[in-house]
Amino acid sequence: MSIEWVNQAIDDLRAWGRTREVEVDADEVRLLCDYASDYLNVNELGDFTPETFDELLLSIYPRKVIAPPESAQETVAAARTLIAYLSEAGEVGETAAARMRDRLDGIAPRMSEALADPANFGMAKSLFSSIGPESLEQSIAIPSGEVPDLGEAPCDCPGCTPLPAVRLASAEDLVAALGGVPMLAGQPPHGDPLAAWAASVARLLEPGTGGAVTGSAELDEGLYDLFDLLYRLQVRVPVTVIGDYLGELADDGEIDLAAVLDRLAWHGMIQVTGDDAELTSLAVWGLREHYLSLGLDAPQAPDLAEADALGLIEGLLDGVPTEFAEHDISRWLTGRAPGEAAAELLAAASGAPAVARGIAITIVDRLEAAAEPQVRGYLDDQELRPHAIHWLAARGLPAPPLTQEELLWVSVDMLALAMPAAEEDPEIFAENMAASGPPAHMIEEMWRVDHPDVVEVLELLGRSIPDGTVAKAARKAAFKARSRAIR
Repeated sequence: MSIEWVNQAIDDLRAWGRTREVEVDADEVRLLCDYASDYLNVNELGDFTPETFDELLLSIYPRKVIAPPESAQETVAAARTLIAYLSEAGEVGETAAARMRDRLDGIAPRMSEALADPANFGMAKSLFSSIGPESLEQSIAIPSGEVPDLGEAPCDCPGCTPLPAVRLASAEDLVAALGGVPMLAGQPPHGDPLAAWAASVARLLEPGTGGAVTGSAELDEGLYDLFDLLYRLQVRVPVTVIGDYLGELADDGEIDLAAVLDRLAWHGMIQVTGDDAELTSLAVWGLREHYLSLGLDAPQAPDLAEADALGLIEGLLDGVPTEFAEHDISRWLTGRAPGEAAAELLAAASGAPAVARGIAITIVDRLEAAAEPQVRGYLDDQELRPHAIHWLAARGLPAPPLTQEELLWVSVDMLALAMPAAEEDPEIFAENMAASGPPAHMIEEMWRVDHPDVVEVLELLGRSIPDGTVAKAARKAAFKARSRAIR
């Protein structure tokens, strides 16, 4: 979006309105110009066409803007003011302006219907797009996919940084996996095979192996740190990242990465899939045993599929790699009928903080219409009612309309869900808000919302929104919300 031309257009429009004593809804016209610029390739006022208003008012606006159906007349009136200015300023010809006015006559009654159509549910889609598609994953600490930095080794003292809880394969699966380790091929089984494996891993980590593991003494010396970092990350990483890390250990910086990875795979420690690599399940188990032998606290992550709804939500909040989270959620849902799952999750969500509530609602959103009675039962819950209405409407089930107050409340609730991700990556959040965040006139009203996170949400918007006018509106609303709380 070119903010410059929109700002100039609004300034000129205001001046035009003052000279003609015409009331100009500048905020509404700015919103139309912003969306036209963002989505319809309108780069100057002269680019507006009748078709532009069709797309803006019947498609984009209902999907992006938090507005009740009755507000359509205000938006159409602002569009008419814009057309009058376009004509008088010579931005479009009178014939084109006449066609735009005729088009608005047909749009006006249909826009109310579009705003009321649950399939659009403009509020939810607008705010989720401003939060970003990874909002759920980030809020439950699922890695965002960024390349991890393996450039710095951890502190020499292993106890300085707490170890994360890790998922372990079952003993049966681990024993079976031992049969696929090339290093162990042909070795007759004796004693406890897992105890023998733990001893083998400990030997790989001992200093002074002299290159027996990777073929390079320098690289062998850095294996403990490499495995420790991968253990802490708990995700696949590009093999090039591992190569860069190992390259810093080599005297000349040159290594045969493929050969090194083959050696680590031969020892059963690394598995390579395409261009990525990760620790094997045996390596994770063996490293944890090694940490325990050193007297370190090496927690084991619980199986969330066996937890109740509250345990599932809390476990996801603690931080779970994507594949584990998806697997846990799927298995948790498989063990319950849709109605049972909805009842458990919504009960756990009621009265919970916004991030926990957001996780519960997102999982409920996976459920089929068979959960309708349980979801409908939460229409009387002030915090869950807007989410229940959305769930019902999205499935074509009878649902009451959302009031303006409920729209405002759930907009704050969804932004509260985004706060952890926004604090972690403010630049991405700011970009998303600039593209499709709530308009100024909605932000100005958010201070009235009885939501525990409203002050923090408005302060976040005030820091994050690039548009100075909208950011100022957020800061003023935050001040009002704080003042109300003090009283």
